[in-house]
Amino acid sequence: MKQEGNAWALLPIGIFLVLFIGVGLLASDFSAMPAVVGFLIALMAALLQNRKVPFSRKLTAMSQGAGEENVMVMCVIFLLAGAFSGAVTAAGGADSVVNMGLSVLPPRFAVAGIFVIACFISLSMGTSMGTIAALAPIAAGISEKAGISLAVCTGAVVCGAMFGDNLSMISDTTIAATRTQGCAMKDKFRVNFFIVLPAAVITVIIFLALTWNSRFELAEELPFNVFQALPYLFVLIAALMGLNVFFVLSAGTVLSLIAGVATGALPVSEIFTSVGNGVSGMFEITVISILVAGIVGIVRSNGGIDYLIRLVSKRIRTQKGAELGIAGLISVMDMATANNTIAIVMAGPIAKEISGEFGVEPKRTASILDIFASVWQGILPYGAQLLSAAKLTGLTPFAILPYLFYPVLMGISGLLSILLRRTEGQSRQP
Repeated sequence: MKQEGNAWALLPIGIFLVLFIGVGLLASDFSAMPAVVGFLIALMAALLQNRKVPFSRKLTAMSQGAGEENVMVMCVIFLLAGAFSGAVTAAGGADSVVNMGLSVLPPRFAVAGIFVIACFISLSMGTSMGTIAALAPIAAGISEKAGISLAVCTGAVVCGAMFGDNLSMISDTTIAATRTQGCAMKDKFRVNFFIVLPAAVITVIIFLALTWNSRFELAEELPFNVFQALPYLFVLIAALMGLNVFFVLSAGTVLSLIAGVATGALPVSEIFTSVGNGVSGMFEITVISILVAGIVGIVRSNGGIDYLIRLVSKRIRTQKGAELGIAGLISVMDMATANNTIAIVMAGPIAKEISGEFGVEPKRTASILDIFASVWQGILPYGAQLLSAAKLTGLTPFAILPYLFYPVLMGISGLLSILLRRTEGQSRQP
């Protein structure tokens, strides 16, 4: 029988949320409190809590949580993903993919085409922020030339960016979701893809309907090199084939460097610098993952996880209820932190406990975590994605919100996949 747990053990997590949200609201800027600082303060609070427990035991609990196998593997994958991203970007791969997509864009496809291109780029790059940074200025140009609302064009970019952020094999959210649940990326991708595919198709139809009568022509040539874009394709196909992610990312990095040097886009003297820049870009999320795991280790030893599981699953009796509970848990976490990766890292261990109790498959739990974290991340007006898109286009996040069809439809698809699914497995007796 499970322990009742201890609500006070959750205080460190509460301290982080109060600091992160409070400082963000007071400063009208949610970057005013760096997440890593907030988690450091929360860790100190966890270590000072429960004076009946020797300090050495708290350090042991922290170390065991931070050094857990899945956490360490996840952190190394983060760094390898950063290495690949840095190498392929420096080698001109990102620019080539963007220009290649825009060069074959049919005029009548307009905004729907931007959405599809953003989907492909974010799926290849594994970053919604990088996709928005690359495509938002281009979307602004198409808006001006075609006379289409800038908010509509920008909304298409953000929608496509969230598609890949949720599905990409090298997205930090996918890495976090699969590692916390202990499932293969390809398995999570297959489950996730078929859940969100209807949302993507409907989004294309909506954008086509909104902009069907628009016309535009690109005044300048958009040069691209297919060879520079091949590393993205390799990583996507190799990951779907089920090859080891360490091999996939390492080989993708080497291929990117070869492509960059061979095409003259990347000087030989800068190959290690480009990799280093990409790796350093993942330092923050790596450190945050270790800190969160350490905090969770202490919270768990104090009974906080047992309490939270009991609180969340109190009314849960079936697999379907467990999946809805996990969806609600990750939604609250993302709304509180405005960072889908951090939300998954925090909610992952709790979701694993709930899914284990009710027989929910790890690949399905990982998909639910990633889907609902991405849903909220894509529509939060104080989230990094909308703030970045607004800054690059001169709009406000609230001007873009009405055109964020995909995150909303993704949430509906996620809910329907839970509500309409026939479940078999464990149920708790009343």
